[in-house]
Amino acid sequence: MQELFLEVELKMKAAVDHFHEELKHLRTSRASLTMLDGVMVDYYGSPTPINQVANLSVPDGTLIVAQPFDPSTIADIERAIQASSLGLNPSNDGKLIRIPVPQLTEETRREIVKRAHDQAEAARNGVRQARREGNDELKHKQKEKEISEDDEHRGHDETQKLHDHYIGQVNHALENKEKDIMTV
Repeated sequence: MQELFLEVELKMKAAVDHFHEELKHLRTSRASLTMLDGVMVDYYGSPTPINQVANLSVPDGTLIVAQPFDPSTIADIERAIQASSLGLNPSNDGKLIRIPVPQLTEETRREIVKRAHDQAEAARNGVRQARREGNDELKHKQKEKEISEDDEHRGHDETQKLHDHYIGQVNHALENKEKDIMTV
């Protein structure tokens, strides 16, 4: 039964870890390099992460600077940033790309928080699905007389504890991100 709990916990942890990764891509009121993590540049015909074609830095809280390794890719990098759903408008001087990060409006903040809530619900569903699969496996084992009815009930309690723990992690992360987004 321990291996069953381990498998359930791994699935729940994977759902929560994915949620944390998704939260990194949501904009807050400050410039951050993680905002650009999902941006793919068409680099000689193949999609390449922006951090592999340019040196990225944040000189202050309202600006991201990208210095391409190959100056001929400036237009491709600019296009990729504009095509992303980040709402950023880069400009270049022939050597550097400056990406100003404008302050978020109240409406934009609410939209980002709504997206965060949607992602949190998807993570909660992943945790619930792992619990459901674990409980189904416990029922199957009890039906096949591999475990006793008492062991099945203890197993359900254990999977519920895991579920509550990981749902708490999702809710805590969402709460922190929401504060971060709504803070001016």
